Amino acid sequence: MNSTAEQFADRHIGPSAADVDHMLRSIGLSSVDELLDQAVPASIRDDKPLDLDDALSEPEVIARLRALAGRNQVTTSLIGQGYYGTHVPGVILRNVLENPAWYTAYTPYQPEISQGRLEALLNFQTMVCDLTGMEIAGASMLDEGTAAAEAMTLARRSSRHKGNVFFVDAECHPQTIAVVATRAEPLGIELVVGDPGADLSPAEAFGVLLQHPGTSGVVRDLRRVIAAVHEAGGLSVVATDLLACTLLVPPGELGADVAVGSSQRFGVPIGFGGPHAGFLATRDAFRRSLPGRLVGVSVDAAGRPAHRLALQTREQHIRREKATSNICTAQVLLAVMASMYVVYHGPEGLRSIAERVRNATTLLATALGTAGYRLVNDTWFDTLTLHTPGQAAELVDRARTAGINLRRIDPDTLGLALDETTDRSVMGRLATVFGLDGDAWRDVPIDGDLYGVTVDGALTGIPEGERRSSDFLTHPVFHEHHSETEMLRYLRRLADKDVALDRAMIPLGSCTMKLNATTEMEPVTWPEFADIHPFAPLEQAEGYLALIHDLEATLAQITGYDAVSLQPNAGSQGELAGLLAIGAYHRSRGQAQRDVCLIPASAHGTNAASAVMAGMRVVVVACDEDGNVDVDDFRTKADAHAHDLAALMVTYPSTHGVFEARITEICDIVHSHGGQVYVDGANLNALVGVARPGWFGGDVSHLNLHKTFCIPHGGGGPGVGPVAARAHLAPFLPNHPAAAEAGPDTGPGPVSAAPWGSASILPISYAYTKLMGPDGLRRATAVAILSANYMAARLGDHYPVLYAGEHGRVAHECIIDLRGITRTTGVTVDDVAKRLIDYGFHAPTMSFPVAGTLMIEPTESEPLAEIDRFCDAMIAIKGEIDRVASGEWAHDDSPLARAPHTAEDLLVADWDRPYSRELAAYPMPGLRDGKYWPPVSRIDGGYGDRNLVCACPSPEAFET
Repeated sequence: MNSTAEQFADRHIGPSAADVDHMLRSIGLSSVDELLDQAVPASIRDDKPLDLDDALSEPEVIARLRALAGRNQVTTSLIGQGYYGTHVPGVILRNVLENPAWYTAYTPYQPEISQGRLEALLNFQTMVCDLTGMEIAGASMLDEGTAAAEAMTLARRSSRHKGNVFFVDAECHPQTIAVVATRAEPLGIELVVGDPGADLSPAEAFGVLLQHPGTSGVVRDLRRVIAAVHEAGGLSVVATDLLACTLLVPPGELGADVAVGSSQRFGVPIGFGGPHAGFLATRDAFRRSLPGRLVGVSVDAAGRPAHRLALQTREQHIRREKATSNICTAQVLLAVMASMYVVYHGPEGLRSIAERVRNATTLLATALGTAGYRLVNDTWFDTLTLHTPGQAAELVDRARTAGINLRRIDPDTLGLALDETTDRSVMGRLATVFGLDGDAWRDVPIDGDLYGVTVDGALTGIPEGERRSSDFLTHPVFHEHHSETEMLRYLRRLADKDVALDRAMIPLGSCTMKLNATTEMEPVTWPEFADIHPFAPLEQAEGYLALIHDLEATLAQITGYDAVSLQPNAGSQGELAGLLAIGAYHRSRGQAQRDVCLIPASAHGTNAASAVMAGMRVVVVACDEDGNVDVDDFRTKADAHAHDLAALMVTYPSTHGVFEARITEICDIVHSHGGQVYVDGANLNALVGVARPGWFGGDVSHLNLHKTFCIPHGGGGPGVGPVAARAHLAPFLPNHPAAAEAGPDTGPGPVSAAPWGSASILPISYAYTKLMGPDGLRRATAVAILSANYMAARLGDHYPVLYAGEHGRVAHECIIDLRGITRTTGVTVDDVAKRLIDYGFHAPTMSFPVAGTLMIEPTESEPLAEIDRFCDAMIAIKGEIDRVASGEWAHDDSPLARAPHTAEDLLVADWDRPYSRELAAYPMPGLRDGKYWPPVSRIDGGYGDRNLVCACPSPEAFET
């Protein structure tokens, strides 16, 4: 290993060698191996070195990624199908996508320190509502395909129709149909695909999914179909294009109940399929059935308007198997980009872009028709479908030679979709492909409005009755930031309101908020990765495929499994894929009755929700007083369900932050009863290089690349949740109709819209594993465990540490118990979490998996000084709690209950609190230098749910 490679691991791992020695001594140990011997059960310990190449230096990894990128071919892809070329405004590229203030933030569960990204998400929701004509929209979905699948289940929950059929328009994008089919099968929903005008029987369907414009480009009047569905008691879902909605009558005005789609073409790179922010909007009547995150407006303690996540009782963390969805990660970073694209361009800018695209398409349609080509449709926005008997393959090849990808639908039909990036050069090359006068097309004056050309005659693309007349994006935020100076300052102002990893440690248990190194992030925006269409010919993506196969092999080696699929674009989708594989495996063996999933009471809420989505029945297993699975209860329930046991879902190390010593026994019990073991990989950061789930009893796992493998959380997404399986389950991993190479023929179908999911962020994890090498990966795990045990030791003198393993050691996280403090003083976990803001910290995970506790995870990348600073803050807060306990302060009038303290709070003329302003603002030495000032006081969550506002309020609402 060369010295520069060693230096990267030293930079990634926060504590120095001297710091490691200090931490070891403080917990009474002499070596890291001694700690691992005590913390990790011998029954699962794996001392066999990872069979990976030695670590590379940062320049070497960049060179290797450059070589892989060079094997990709960046062409003009006019394939469409929901993925389009777009110009990413430089001010958004540099100040959002490439800015750690935005990409290292966490899901805004602590709203007081998340006001910036919450405002950006409120802009996104407002934009989606305005453009689709709907009343309420979520803060983003994983992609268009999964948004459509979520809309199907929303319709099933909300429809008064008793039928079991969901009708899908054949004009939907093929990948959307495939994802919906994957999701419908385990739920017992009958999917019917066809022409809604000829094949739909409203009396049989509880819902219908329509595409507007259709995948062929057709613009149809959907009102009669929607009305017929409503008359029969069903609900209508319309998949739409946000840019087209600036010119077309939007779904809400057509009568749709739900609108879904993708915001990718609003300034988000195609990236071989993702990540992109999907959307789902609906009527206010269905707000409690809305899946995913929802941003709302509430008030803080001083009555000031403030943003927060609303109606969280809908979500899987609370409702578990009764949740509306298993979605845990959304696509916040990409939703922020799309919303800022709209803020930057405004309604007139969007309409101008849409008119240019529509007009270019109309010009091309006119020319092709004049040249004798037959258009399949006489309406369009940006997409044309041509009937070319026997010529489709030849024309596609000619286009490829000209540097253009077209969509070959069948031997006699091809399609093409123009976009914002279509310019004179593209038009000229297209003309040449179709035998037109390319030189003349290169002179088309496109610099003015509508390409400077007025098209005469009937070929206008959009029929008169389908043209939008209603206003949209009328809120001032979409009119005030159109210069780069204004946009730059707006983005800075929002980022300054938030706490992300670039500002301080985020000690969230089970969330692994670790360093996202700049070298790992750098390749994401290279054109060779950012500008490849997911359905481009695979010979144009050789570099991508080589990177994907290498990363799959690396993850298989680390986990001890035989096969890996990178398709799931969130941990929730990885969970679903793993459970679908288990179900398919049982059916392949003639044991379709196996549908019971045993889940410990401490499990992540997504586990239970995913099991229900996979068509399984959830049976909860108790935990003992030490936080472990109650093996006696587990054995009893396994025996009771021996005939129908499908799986156990278990998180390891446990959600309680310990390595359960009896995990192999538990796995053996499952296998002896014919079931399969699903090991949730949320806590894999405690296992890499130390133990392998596929070797100690697991049959399948999902991994979180946005945790263990350094993809940043992005304020609540993107994420990647690969699924890894042993050989007998490998035939049942996800596949995709657009790419046979994406999965086995025997797979259940796709769980994400793109064949390899959020492919453009896979270089991050690839770079991390190459930079760390086998020794660095193992050392990272060891230091993560050491840091957690060091924190448990320091804090254990002040707060009870709830759980520990056989030798008194925790895993990579620890839980401190505040329930006794709450009983005696009234001080709650909320009080401690909000007071930590005054100390400049994001709170640990609150009340999960045990109510009234804090779960703390330092990770390996936090330096000792920051770990100590957090411990010092928690110890100082305990001192404040003691002052409440002694009666010096009443709880309700203490700095804990009144936290966090804004600058405005401290500037009041009459300070009537029993503690000083200085204690409120600067409770510890060092805070005067770089003090973080929260923009709002404690937010009233209940008020926001009782007075639900989920779109941009008027500016007057923020006047004080």
